[in-house]
Amino acid sequence: MLKLSKKMLFAIEAVVDIAYHAGSLPVQNREITRRQGIPRRYLEQVLQHLVRAGILIGVRGPRGGYRLARERRRITVGEISHVVRNMETAGNPIEEEAGSEIGHKVVRPLWQELQKEVMERLDTITVEDLCLLAHQKNIESEIHQKLDFTI
Repeated sequence: MLKLSKKMLFAIEAVVDIAYHAGSLPVQNREITRRQGIPRRYLEQVLQHLVRAGILIGVRGPRGGYRLARERRRITVGEISHVVRNMETAGNPIEEEAGSEIGHKVVRPLWQELQKEVMERLDTITVEDLCLLAHQKNIESEIHQKLDFTI
């Protein structure tokens, strides 16, 4: 079974959280931590990589935080996944020498093909799609909670 790593899950959750809860001010990482339960040590590392990849914009200062670098319909889960995969493989690339002939000629090619198919599918899913799904699942957006219609 293909495994969803914690970093991958945290990255996708963080971007969707920012897209779903963003108002006129950037979303602060402590708000993401509170809502999603993502440990800060993972979150900060993931957010910085997403900024470097052009998915998020980091805003400095006391009212700083993070916002999307593009419209949420123009950011795919595949892009986010690619950033995290690069983070995870940067320190420990697969040794091409290790393994058997069956591993090299049968198992690895199969695994690579499956990963390619999964990535192609993830490239069709946008952050907008996930925000709409969150809305359909009745997940309350904090933007709407902050609106006051008192006259």
